[in-house]
Amino acid sequence: MPEGPELHLASHFVNEACRGLVFGGGVEKSPVSRNPEVPFESSAYYISASARGKELRLTLCPLPGAQPSQEPMALIFHFGMSGSFQLVPSNALPPHAHLRFYTAPPGPRLALCFVDIRRFGHWDLGGKWQPGRGPCVLLEYEQFRENVLRNLEDKVFDRPICEALLDQRFFNGIGNYLRAEILYRLKIPPFEKARTVLEALKQHRPSPELTLSQKIKVKLQNPDLLELCHSVPKEVVQLGGKGYGQESGEDDFAAFRAWLQCYGMAGMNSLRDRHGRTIWFQGSSPVRRNPRDHSQVLRTEWRTLHPRARLLPGQEGHEEDEEDEEDFLSKLQPINLRGPVSNRTQKYPQSLRKERKQSDGQIQVGLPQHPPLGMEGAPPKGAFQKERVIVRLGVTDGQRWEEGCRGSPQPGG
Repeated sequence: MPEGPELHLASHFVNEACRGLVFGGGVEKSPVSRNPEVPFESSAYYISASARGKELRLTLCPLPGAQPSQEPMALIFHFGMSGSFQLVPSNALPPHAHLRFYTAPPGPRLALCFVDIRRFGHWDLGGKWQPGRGPCVLLEYEQFRENVLRNLEDKVFDRPICEALLDQRFFNGIGNYLRAEILYRLKIPPFEKARTVLEALKQHRPSPELTLSQKIKVKLQNPDLLELCHSVPKEVVQLGGKGYGQESGEDDFAAFRAWLQCYGMAGMNSLRDRHGRTIWFQGSSPVRRNPRDHSQVLRTEWRTLHPRARLLPGQEGHEEDEEDEEDFLSKLQPINLRGPVSNRTQKYPQSLRKERKQSDGQIQVGLPQHPPLGMEGAPPKGAFQKERVIVRLGVTDGQRWEEGCRGSPQPGG
């Protein structure tokens, strides 16, 4: 996925490739793109680009005397997973060229194309940077550093540092491979609490006795995390080419691959987070840090065992010490709570409150009994969860015990 360095390299490419070229006519959008039409047309205009974090601004500036009279227009591009710009002959457009700007005659007709294979990229009219994004880690380092250290009370810093580094409100331009390389170089555990890592930087001040050259030397030899958020992306920009991405040439990608130390490298570990993004790191995987581990285990087992298994008809009288685990498991029948399409609108089972009234005050603990699927009154999706009955199987002795929200556990349970 293109990150801050790739956006800056793309803006550099546009400025170099379009230098001296005069574009003319309208802007052509691919019919399959869901992005907005670009209402711009001029007989002669220049194109220039600039980048900030993970955004690129493309400016269309009409030449003096161009017709029709048109004010300059700016577009903001977000590259998504695979966006890039290419300059190609107009008769050899690449696939997935979703926005095209054509040069004016005379001379061979060329097209500057925004190419996006996966179509996650998009553009916005108006030319204003997205207001929720923080200062750019590449071009606005001092503002970026101040913005982070001033807002350490934000709840995002309660998360692991590997997740906080992707929050563009504070780390505008940092993405997946950059966070892996930064944390690897500093040997920071990626699952350490972000506030714990960053609060130490507020106390870090160079000695006032050092000269300016000594301060610079210390800073270069021992950079902190925020300094690497600035210097590591600069290294990628200095590699040249297009940086990371499928559209890079083999030479460009070979240089980038040789630069990598952690991301996607052999011997490194990786985990996928809740958003489907992969974090690469060195060291062991994180352990569960929830102080209520026991309740979490119960909750997990409830979701796993209860919705997916129930006793077969005629086997409801199971008692704790009568059978071993193998016999008990043989009586469990996997079920699909959704059932056939025709069963999805069947009635819910009777409520717990109604069952309690019919029980004459006796405590009932155990699995709720329901008709088999396909019969009137079979439980729809989610019915078992609503009754909040927890079932757990013993690991060593095969005993089964139950806890129900309708009463206290049985003695010895």
